[in-house]
Amino acid sequence: MAWVKIIHILCVMGWMTSIFAVPRAIIYWKRDFAKTGENGPLGDLTYRLYRFSFGLGIIAIVTGAWYGTWLGWPAWLHLKVALVILLAAHYLYTGKLVKRAQRGEFRESDMFLRIFNEVSVFGAIAILWVVVVKPF
Repeated sequence: MAWVKIIHILCVMGWMTSIFAVPRAIIYWKRDFAKTGENGPLGDLTYRLYRFSFGLGIIAIVTGAWYGTWLGWPAWLHLKVALVILLAAHYLYTGKLVKRAQRGEFRESDMFLRIFNEVSVFGAIAILWVVVVKPF
């Protein structure tokens, strides 16, 4: 069971890196695109980071569900799952932004993207609080 937990934590760390980095990278991608009119290396890197971390997110969710089953699904874990679902929705919306950016469509302002990026930080903090404190 320890290996499942280790894999879960490792994949969560990788997924979180992308959750925090990709919205910020879109801001710089948008600025670069405005100057050059091309996606360039930054766009390619942002897309690849998103795509790679998608698999890590799936593994994190599967191993988390497996571990939750082993724990017997205590009440606090239901709250964690709800928060993870919200963070996953945020991540999927980020994917929509990446797809549009690949087409050269940058509709959101820099301010929106900055706020959008910070929302994920608060989501991660909430999840960590639930895991550490186990409020119920």
